[in-house]
Amino acid sequence: MSSIQGTVLVVDDTPQNLSIIGELLQPFYRVRIANSGEKALRAARSEPRPDLILLDVMMPGMDGYEVLRQLRADASTRDMPVIFVTAMDGSSNEEYGLSLGAVDYITKPVIPAIVLARVRAQLELKAARDRLARDNLWLEAEVARRMSENLLIQDLSVRALACLAEARDNETGNHIVRTQGYVEVLARHLLDDERFRPALEGNRLAMMVKAAPLHDIGKVGIPDAILLKPGRLTAEEFETMKTHARIGADAITKAMQQAESGEHHDAAVDSPTAFAFLEIAREIAGGHHEKWDGSGYPNALAGDAIPVSARLMALADVFDALISRRVYKEPMTLEETTGIILQGRGKHFDPQVVDAFVACSRQFADIAERYVDAGHEA
Repeated sequence: MSSIQGTVLVVDDTPQNLSIIGELLQPFYRVRIANSGEKALRAARSEPRPDLILLDVMMPGMDGYEVLRQLRADASTRDMPVIFVTAMDGSSNEEYGLSLGAVDYITKPVIPAIVLARVRAQLELKAARDRLARDNLWLEAEVARRMSENLLIQDLSVRALACLAEARDNETGNHIVRTQGYVEVLARHLLDDERFRPALEGNRLAMMVKAAPLHDIGKVGIPDAILLKPGRLTAEEFETMKTHARIGADAITKAMQQAESGEHHDAAVDSPTAFAFLEIAREIAGGHHEKWDGSGYPNALAGDAIPVSARLMALADVFDALISRRVYKEPMTLEETTGIILQGRGKHFDPQVVDAFVACSRQFADIAERYVDAGHEA
């Protein structure tokens, strides 16, 4: 019989039984012994931890059944396999022991070949379970690692697309970092509000924050002569500039339609999360210039018809435009910026979003200071 690595705890109140079983197992396994239920529990929780317990049922004080109950109640010992070794041969006793969690029964007087065969079988099973658990842990870690890598790639791809739009504009890369921060502050503040919760609960808040940098992706479709003009736009030029919201939303819509139709198909597009993210990105790109009173563009939406993501982005975008320096303007103070946003309460902005901004204005100011554009420091 080949050797199997393992530690077996033998529990019996009779020294002769401990000696017989111990001598039988010692050529093949590390053997520990305990002559009472209390000592068995201490041994099970100490090193070297047993891989298998041979447990007598009839013992003074704490019997084998109670020992097994306590083993199963303890997270550190509940998975240890236990074989009852007993002189009781009634089927009801065996059924009861198995119902408590014993893996097998051996009757006394023991037959060496049966003891060795059943011990070996249970240790092989435990080794297989342990190996499977280790493999599962490795697999879970590997899946988590790859998901983390994929999320990083997604984040970088979103940021690259956003920077592509910003690179053609008079704004700088920190604009997307700041507005992303403002959106997150507003969303977290409003998360517990029943009016906003459906749009923010679960992983929707995180997707909204991730999608925020894509709000101006449509600017890639605006001619340079208009996009890069340092002065005020003419009425005609401004009408062209306004089309960037629809251009961005249409581009994301087309990407979703291609994914749904199978064009450029990838397993990732089967995920509801992927489409939920794109839908939020489309809301932000197409709706961040809509106004609460219906005077915005491109669809003149009003009130709650404007998606929550677009309402948050609208305030974040205006706040950053006002408080930041541009080639055509000096930055406004926090007080001046706050005053303009308060004037837009119920007109440009959702009143509750403005209230959330007021409550979080210090956080807005901290983000603006932390990510101030290079060369624009006070």
